[in-house]
Amino acid sequence: MGGRCFLGRFAPILPAAAVTLVAGCALQAPPAGEELEREAFGQVLPPDAWTAAATAPGPVGDGWLGDFGDATLEALVDEALGHNADLRAASARVEQAATYVRIAGGNLYPDLNAIGRASVNDGASSAPLNIGALNASWELDVWGRVRYGRRAAEDAYASAAADLAYARQSLAATVVRAWITATEARLQRSLAQDSLGSADKLLSLAEDRLRVGVGSELEVALARASRDDFRDSIRQLDLGLEQALRALELLVGRYPSAEVETASTLPAMQGAVPAGIPAELLERRPDVIAARQRVAAAFDRVGEAQAARLPRISLNAGGSYIDSDTFVLQDRDNPVWSVGLGLVMPLYAGGALKSQVELRTLEQKEAVAAYASVGLRAFGEVEGALAGERAAHERIEILEARVRDNQRALELENIRYRVGSTDLRSVSQQQILLYGSQASLLRVRAERLAQRVALHLALGGNFGATNG
Repeated sequence: MGGRCFLGRFAPILPAAAVTLVAGCALQAPPAGEELEREAFGQVLPPDAWTAAATAPGPVGDGWLGDFGDATLEALVDEALGHNADLRAASARVEQAATYVRIAGGNLYPDLNAIGRASVNDGASSAPLNIGALNASWELDVWGRVRYGRRAAEDAYASAAADLAYARQSLAATVVRAWITATEARLQRSLAQDSLGSADKLLSLAEDRLRVGVGSELEVALARASRDDFRDSIRQLDLGLEQALRALELLVGRYPSAEVETASTLPAMQGAVPAGIPAELLERRPDVIAARQRVAAAFDRVGEAQAARLPRISLNAGGSYIDSDTFVLQDRDNPVWSVGLGLVMPLYAGGALKSQVELRTLEQKEAVAAYASVGLRAFGEVEGALAGERAAHERIEILEARVRDNQRALELENIRYRVGSTDLRSVSQQQILLYGSQASLLRVRAERLAQRVALHLALGGNFGATNG
């Protein structure tokens, strides 16, 4: 694909040499826009609107972190951005890429070197010899080899910067999801604690009924077993809360001591967010932009390899000074200056240069396929987040009705038990059903919030006030 579509822009090597020299060898632009999308996605064209769920009109906005209305959460995200080890590594990669740009750019300028040598007469037959030389060499980048290399480095730098931007957004989203998980775990424990209180009251009632002669030891044993079930659930939830807190602390760069503070309630769900149109996603998401820049860098490496098969022309200038008592040296001009034109024509390298072009072409092909993979995954993540949020919203409505029904059923079972028309087993069973429906509702509410965070990340919306 790369050789057929993109590399076809390059004229045949040797016949093109003279034409390129006269034309000044303007660098070819890497594939972009519709051309790149056609090569990458083929017949997979994004629709005019997202298909999983209806979205609010308007472009994708920024500043979604403020929707949670929690200053502590925002402080945790800031802390993670400043101390997370993975993010520091990504930042170092950007700095490395910037250094490569400077290195590649330096090849566009002349090389200047000084050479010096001095010796003294040690009494032997040889005379002292002092040499000084200054040499300058400048490769005339006629075919664009050096410029393609520099532009490839610039594209790689842009890719690394976009990767860093996406890493920042991903880290912020991960911190928020971990915060939601820890908050849910704390609320689940509180819910289990309330249910334990109800089980304790039921046990007291069973013991009172046994004391007055209207109950039985079986009812007391059942009440104790139900209470112990809730106590066991609380212990498991305690462990889950500790693990959630430690995971959050690791993200923000703290020691995992399970001491970080979270919210006492889940934040209210905001209205539908504008999601734009699918085609805009390719221009907005940093990871997609990074993949596109890698395609551009691969294209430039092909151009660099193509130009490496052509002659290298350079200007050379230098001067030298030799000081010696040797008779032969006394009769020569000193210092000596020279200016010249150098030409290196690659004639045979065992097929290495041709293979280098083929290798760079295959790398370009890989980069285009990787771009397609990232783009399709981005579309899938948006559609998945929209579908997940819609399903969670519908489940919340169902579970809220279920909780109300179980609460009413438990009230009726308690009345029946107090008047002796049912046994404790029915009450305990209904109590467990109520707790289960309440726990499920809480879990789905947290899941809906997590899906909203996933949607913001998938859409490429920045968590701060502006993109960057």
